[in-house]
Amino acid sequence: MAQLFRRWGATIIDADQLVREIQAPGQPALKEIAARFGAELILSDGSLNRAALRAEVLGDPRRLVELNQIVHPEVYRRTARLLEEAGRRGDRIVVTDIPLLFEAGNPADFDAVVLVDAPEPVRRARLLASRDMSAEEADRMIAAQLASAVKRPRSDYVIDNDGDLTSLERSAASVWQALLARA
Repeated sequence: MAQLFRRWGATIIDADQLVREIQAPGQPALKEIAARFGAELILSDGSLNRAALRAEVLGDPRRLVELNQIVHPEVYRRTARLLEEAGRRGDRIVVTDIPLLFEAGNPADFDAVVLVDAPEPVRRARLLASRDMSAEEADRMIAAQLASAVKRPRSDYVIDNDGDLTSLERSAASVWQALLARA
């Protein structure tokens, strides 16, 4: 979805990309993750074994909180810096792509919230097709997310992503026009 908005002229801040950057070899967050969760999570090339870390935290809410305490402050700092830079440039629309906004952030911090949603079976199938994880891991990942019924009423716009790409793009274009009108 963010790629469509980028194509139409939005500046994109990708929270997942920021997480990957702060967990890169040599970064303080990676060192803290290794210290707190175990050096065995660091692969021979110095990178993080994301699948092993995911398995560690998805089964234990306390461990997930510990990980978030390491990662989120730096993601917030970097996001704030990128938003400030976009403001100085005069960027008209900035999309902050945060997959876990409702779980880990504050939707009220944003001018508008766009939820891209799909039924749980569709999300599960997509996780299994796109990531190296077991069905149990996919189920735990979905269980760690707030239900759509909670997120939908707290969103300004909802894009249903349960059909084909043409339908998705049509829905996204409608939201894009609404965002332009607000900007």
